[in-house]
Amino acid sequence: MKLKSPSQFLLLLLLGQFAIPTSSASNTAITKPNVLFIAIDDLRPEIGCYGSKQIETPNLDRLAGNGTLFLNAYCNVAVCGASRASLMTSLRPIPNRRFTSYTSRADADASGIVTLPEHFKTFGYHTLSNGKVFHMREDSPQSWSEEAWRTYGSNGQEPQLYNKYDMWLDPGSARLVNNKRGPFYEAADVADNAYYDGRVCDKTIDDLKRLAKGNQPFFLACGFWRPHLPFNAPKKYWDLYDRKKIEIAANRHLPKDAPKGLRGSNELKNQYAANDGFPDDEEFHRLARHGYFACVSYIDAQVGKIMETLEELGLNDNTIVIVWGDHGFHLGEHNLWGKHNTMKHSVRAPLIIRQPGKEAQRLDQIVEFVDVYPTLCDLASLPIPTHCEGKSIKPIMTDPSAAHKEAVFTSFGSVYSVKTKNFLYSEWVAGPPARMLYDHRKDPEENVNVAESAEYTEEVNRHHEIFEDLRKTWNP
Repeated sequence: MKLKSPSQFLLLLLLGQFAIPTSSASNTAITKPNVLFIAIDDLRPEIGCYGSKQIETPNLDRLAGNGTLFLNAYCNVAVCGASRASLMTSLRPIPNRRFTSYTSRADADASGIVTLPEHFKTFGYHTLSNGKVFHMREDSPQSWSEEAWRTYGSNGQEPQLYNKYDMWLDPGSARLVNNKRGPFYEAADVADNAYYDGRVCDKTIDDLKRLAKGNQPFFLACGFWRPHLPFNAPKKYWDLYDRKKIEIAANRHLPKDAPKGLRGSNELKNQYAANDGFPDDEEFHRLARHGYFACVSYIDAQVGKIMETLEELGLNDNTIVIVWGDHGFHLGEHNLWGKHNTMKHSVRAPLIIRQPGKEAQRLDQIVEFVDVYPTLCDLASLPIPTHCEGKSIKPIMTDPSAAHKEAVFTSFGSVYSVKTKNFLYSEWVAGPPARMLYDHRKDPEENVNVAESAEYTEEVNRHHEIFEDLRKTWNP
């Protein structure tokens, strides 16, 4: 049965507030499982549970130690807004759907598509959005039982004017302002909730306490901004690290034989680092990594507070918890910072799902973010809408030896990529012809593009055919 939205997809209409029905019964008596849905912006698998030896992430590591950790999860587009729109609809960002590089919503032709939280809402869930879940607060208002909540202005825009929403708290930052932005990092000696991710955490905890008294299952979405630029976090998280001991990328050069069209994000260089220049030296690389690490540890602490509250309220045994990063992030590898390409560090992202009663496991099957929507439906015993282009990964969570997919797909702009077990292939579908192939068995850091090597002709052709098979499914 194809389920349709009662309203047009992602129209900018505001919903009024709805009260949560309450009763003396505990939420744990509800038969449907709750869903705690945690999105973290620009988080790559730079977490202890993924093998990072430099990072301090005890709470995310603990969550992974009680759930399923997906070692090879890939976003479907390496930019915030479109990645979130894709995951929340289980639709691929193909050209005629206009999931272009900087859009946060589907084309008008996608009207009638039911979003993930809206689907849960249709089946009796009370749905809430705190922080950055969809890219804009106004996106898909019909998805939520209450108006989406953010810590700053009603227009939903990321703050552009210097300090308009307390993004920078250290008085010294004012001296570094440039282009109406502050510096690219800050370590103010403040409480967690002085920065807005701490306030997102506080709001989510308050909502959990409120929801625990209700007689409806809930779908509570919590979206954190950090470690997105600027790298601002309370000083105590910076103090976790000795900058002199932070290891930096060894491959601070473009891959051999990389196409001329290979680019990275300019966020750090153009928007923030212009305040201090953009030096290409070890000191700068350590400083930028230090800021990213501090922000990850800051968000890890917020996740820990939320998980502690979930346990204190007795909701652990009836709540599915999912944590995901919307895409990856280069930290100086290939002298790139940020995302906006189809290299591994841009498209691979963390995915952790804790299913009540399920033992911890680490799965290495390749999965993609369009799979998240049908998976959560499957885990909650809800029907999967027929529009979903993803495939539930519950079967491999049940049987880790099961197969899932031969390939997953990701993109940025006019570049489309195919990820198989051992290779990552990219093809430019507009502009001068170009392609990349990286052999992850021999070259996990993607230092040599072998797409034009005779040794890899068969693999290039195989991956091109996989991509062509996908392209045939696109609407004319």
